[in-house]
Amino acid sequence: MLRNIFKFYLTVIFIQFLLYSHASYGQMEQIVTTTDSLFSIPQTFEFVPDATYDQMDERLKNLDTDIPLNFNTKVKSFIDYFTVRDREYTKMVLRRSTYYFPIFEEILAKYNMPDELKYLAIVESGLNSTVRSRAAAVGLWQFVYYTGKMYDLHADWYIDERMDPVKSTEAAAKYIHSLYSMFGDWELALAAYNCGPGNVRKAIRRSGYKNTFWDIYAYLPRETRGYVPQFVAIAYTFNYAAEHNLILDESEYLYPMATDTIMVKNFLNLKTFGNLLDICEEDMALLNPSVKQGSVPQSNTFFSVRIPSDKSEVLQNNRAYILDSASRIGKKELEYLARNSEGSTYGRDKIIHRVRSGDVLGKIAQSYHVSVNDIKKWNELHSNTIRVGQRLNIWLTPNAATAALAEKQPVVKQSVIENGTKYHIVQPGDTLWDISKSYSDMSIEKLKKLNNLKSNDIKPGQKLVVG
Repeated sequence: MLRNIFKFYLTVIFIQFLLYSHASYGQMEQIVTTTDSLFSIPQTFEFVPDATYDQMDERLKNLDTDIPLNFNTKVKSFIDYFTVRDREYTKMVLRRSTYYFPIFEEILAKYNMPDELKYLAIVESGLNSTVRSRAAAVGLWQFVYYTGKMYDLHADWYIDERMDPVKSTEAAAKYIHSLYSMFGDWELALAAYNCGPGNVRKAIRRSGYKNTFWDIYAYLPRETRGYVPQFVAIAYTFNYAAEHNLILDESEYLYPMATDTIMVKNFLNLKTFGNLLDICEEDMALLNPSVKQGSVPQSNTFFSVRIPSDKSEVLQNNRAYILDSASRIGKKELEYLARNSEGSTYGRDKIIHRVRSGDVLGKIAQSYHVSVNDIKKWNELHSNTIRVGQRLNIWLTPNAATAALAEKQPVVKQSVIENGTKYHIVQPGDTLWDISKSYSDMSIEKLKKLNNLKSNDIKPGQKLVVG
């Protein structure tokens, strides 16, 4: 009995020896075994070619690019990750690239931008058009709300154009162009896209005014230090996928379909619309990723809806019936949700609340009859911390907004002059921010300096020097 068990173990070990003796380090990582038994037979085996440091360096040098693709050990570690350690991720973005890259290439060419910038969207989002980060950045190019708004990307409860491949790529091309104009260096422009131009300028100052990414590398935020090396590694991996046996079957790739666009102003339920045109729900969502709730809202402006070109004739022949039918289903239910969902701005007007001393989110929410979570969503706050003087967006129904604005009273200048010095007498509700805005050439810092204030706390009746 013991002899048979011993022979079995020897056989298994011999088989493993044969497998591993013919495998490189990278190949061994691809041998998948179950966790149930130390001696289980490998279930899959994939050949992973090795590449030396010098080979990778030489391959990168052979690429004709406008953006420098500098090679070093940090870049190599990311190349190893994409070509060896997480090959499934790389295959996934390879599949998606055949759908998105033609869109990127056309728009980058339109703005005379380097073609290799298309790889940046992989670093940003893994080519997932609807992904949302913990920092509330959205879409293929990971725009936060305010930067997206600067580049005309509309976002509300129904629609988020940061998820639109065409519009978001247009915005990204413009933004990266502005960053390149600012720094005159592609690597610094990429770093600024990740951490903001202010952080790049700070790193330049701290480095003694060096002017290349690798010279200021140690002074950049940790995430940004890996950002440009990832970009270089992705560019390498896509150009040398075959050399690393990252080859997919033709049927695995996701290819773009020919599309036509219709312009709509009325409410449109995409599922019903697609059913009437015999378009599956998945294709409608793929073609219209910026439609968040499966429906286009009624609006005063036109919204473009994409459909496969081969469905255009059916729509043309039955346009009135199809659009009318798709405008009825689910309209009331979605409008109710739009008005009552947390953080919704649908049908509301925006007012600005300026944070005063003593304000907390709970108090502000109560005064406007909204929730704390609403305020946090409207202002992309990740905690309950607010600061005096901060401006908060508050979205109210039109009647409530009118009433709130009517209640807001301007600071009354209660000032006296004594011995040639002008004083402001603090009134209930006054803050240093309000007072500073009521007197010309006055700031909070100047007020505090003139009055030897160590904090922003003031009391009614207190006299403050203002001139």
